[in-house]
Amino acid sequence: MPPSDSSQPVTRALLSVSDKSGLVEFAKQLNELGVELVASGGTAGAIRDAGIPVLDVADLTASPEMLGGRVKTLHPKIHGGILARRELAEDQADMEANEIRAIDLVVCNLYPFQATVARADVTRAEAVEKIDIGGPSMIRSAAKNHAYVGVLCDPADYLPVVEELRDGGGLSPALRRRLALKAFQHTASYDAAISQWLGENDPEEPAEIFPESLIISLEKQDELRYGENSHQRAVLYGRFLEICELHHGKALSYNNLVDAQAALGLIVDFMPTDGGAAGERAVVAILKHNTPCGVGAGDSPLAAYENAFATDPDSPFGGIIVSNRPFDLALAQKVDEIFTEVLIAPSFTDEAMELLKKKKNRRLLSFDREKIDPGQLEVRRVFGGLLVQEADPAPEEVMTAELATDIAPSDEQRLAMEFAWRVVKHVKSNAIVFAASDRTLAIGGGATSRVDAVHAAAAKAERVGLSLEGCVLASDAFFPFADGLETAVAAGAAAVVQPGGSNRDEEVVAAANRLGVPMLMTGKRHFRH
Repeated sequence: MPPSDSSQPVTRALLSVSDKSGLVEFAKQLNELGVELVASGGTAGAIRDAGIPVLDVADLTASPEMLGGRVKTLHPKIHGGILARRELAEDQADMEANEIRAIDLVVCNLYPFQATVARADVTRAEAVEKIDIGGPSMIRSAAKNHAYVGVLCDPADYLPVVEELRDGGGLSPALRRRLALKAFQHTASYDAAISQWLGENDPEEPAEIFPESLIISLEKQDELRYGENSHQRAVLYGRFLEICELHHGKALSYNNLVDAQAALGLIVDFMPTDGGAAGERAVVAILKHNTPCGVGAGDSPLAAYENAFATDPDSPFGGIIVSNRPFDLALAQKVDEIFTEVLIAPSFTDEAMELLKKKKNRRLLSFDREKIDPGQLEVRRVFGGLLVQEADPAPEEVMTAELATDIAPSDEQRLAMEFAWRVVKHVKSNAIVFAASDRTLAIGGGATSRVDAVHAAAAKAERVGLSLEGCVLASDAFFPFADGLETAVAAGAAAVVQPGGSNRDEEVVAAANRLGVPMLMTGKRHFRH
């Protein structure tokens, strides 16, 4: 019978851990089961201080720790004991000739590199010193030889190991395989963190945004009920639920998370960390199916919400509402009039939380702006690989945009353009936004031609009874023909902001001049494909 298909006894364990959570209790349980304990440095000290017999690695190897602790376990008596194949005569002969005894269980976790480099004041020397060498070597050795050896790198697995040892005196093949896979994932994640940090923090070389090898390592954070559709499985990886805290309601679904990300991406553009003009007013956005259906600004979150809601009174039902200000009672009372899936804000007042929690299926999420990195790389799957791009930064171009027409916009029109320009970035292309300075009035997105997006937005405004007369229009990419501009002006647009860059820019500018409409060209598009 192959060794990996049988339970393997544990008579000797090697322990060397940085995270000592549960260590003493686990060592006590192993000792009670008759397992001989070998440990290094501080791990041996913690076990010995608890009155549990333990052999120091230095005594086993007859070689003292050296180089300030950098060399402790890198020794044939350690790795030979871990890597030896029990049924192979040549391995047994080597062990006897070199007085090596088998090690059946390796308990090891690594220096806290990730926690160290998370400090704002960390030095390169401190970071480098937290790169573990002996730990990954032991973990990988044990994981490679999982046919005979168990490997533990997570204190959460101490209990299952103890339970199996108590039940049968050995570790089952299934548990050894599971622990080995987890061990390789652990060291891969550790190496990925080191590689990324070193690449981003070279004192003499600029950070390489797109390295030659893209290493992505994220911990599983949540098992989702299902994916985009009920027949698809789905999981959340990473730190999203550390950035956004769920205070009430059922667990977030895949679609909730996609919508929440879209909502956060939009609202962050209205709360810059530098305290610029875009962050001075309360802003509330309503989204449905990963796209905005209304965005409003005001002196209070309630006023902002009412402006956003007026854009499209039908779509908010079952949608997402996000605010750049704390959710207060006045806003909560108004929002409570309709059914919404998810409400998102930096925080909720106690009174608002009490009211909003009365509906059990409503999710309440708060987010920490300081934990959000708007510059995070964007990743999209293609068959056989990934597309990776820089993030599209918050659109700041309107106030410095080039005047393309003979007529200049008024200050009020320019403010409205600035508002619309921030919104149109988050609408699926072809994207069109009709807006005033404090609200969207009509949104057209996802059309196969730009003029169709204008028609769709104008038709929606007419259906809900909103006048577009005197508003501004933002287009996420250039007008390829003058017809889109002409249709927008006919619907009521009195000023236009667009990137420019079409072969027919002169034709479009001429049409704007003929119609008496000021037009700004930003020189930068915000296409959302």
